[in-house]
Amino acid sequence: MSVIPSVVAPPVFRGRIGCDVRSGHYAVPHRYRLHLALSCPSCLRVAVTHSLLGLQDTLPLTLLPATPDTPGGGYATLRPLYEASAHLYAGPAVAPVLSDGWTGRIVSTHVPDILRDLALRFRGTGPELLPACRESEVEAIGDLCERSVNRAAQRAGELGLDDLAAHRDPLTVLLAALGRLERRVERQSYVLGDEITAADVHVWVTLLQLDTVHRWHLDAGAMERVADHPALWAYAQRLAAQPAFGRHLDLDGIVSRHRAHCRGQEAAGAAMSIVDWQAYRV
Repeated sequence: MSVIPSVVAPPVFRGRIGCDVRSGHYAVPHRYRLHLALSCPSCLRVAVTHSLLGLQDTLPLTLLPATPDTPGGGYATLRPLYEASAHLYAGPAVAPVLSDGWTGRIVSTHVPDILRDLALRFRGTGPELLPACRESEVEAIGDLCERSVNRAAQRAGELGLDDLAAHRDPLTVLLAALGRLERRVERQSYVLGDEITAADVHVWVTLLQLDTVHRWHLDAGAMERVADHPALWAYAQRLAAQPAFGRHLDLDGIVSRHRAHCRGQEAAGAAMSIVDWQAYRV
């Protein structure tokens, strides 16, 4: 399926936003900036979270091109930040990045830390996306999305249905995960109940990737089974209709990024889209 060029893995910057001035990096309006490419699922999660929290006037956001513009999958505009943050840095200057305008350096490139700090350290006007009593559940949903949806869908696309019988069927894993999510949103408004949380952002981005990227490599029969979760796809559309989600849809960019990296063959499911995502662009 998707093949990313082999590169030297960049160091993961793991700075954190603290509670007060003693922490070094502490939450100050307009001090920090997010650098994101909306075609990247990790960046998209950060962008949606940023909008849900109402941080537009507190933490500026810079959007990058859909497709990286330097060898190895990096961005030329981010190169100065990386070089200022790591002596003799030679890896790709990748997104997402949370940068510090006071120092001209990177605070973090680690998505889970960035998302957590946005939700807990910056005072926005949005919902409580990471309530303390639900953190383990949010983490479990994220693990389900990554292991049982994203990775399973990619593996199923790589194998093709003719080869699945010789392996632990990744399509079965994928469908089981979608079934679990389906049962959740059949009986409640959001994945963890009646209030939106960070888990919903992760699920929505995962469903978007499944319907816009992974479907290009899945058999039509497999996509029919994926589509046979009406409550889940209706939930995806309800979220897409919210400006915090819909305004960040970059469908052309997602396709462009996928084509730039993909080495797999298209399957019969490629022509069928479950959701008309274009209708939800704000």
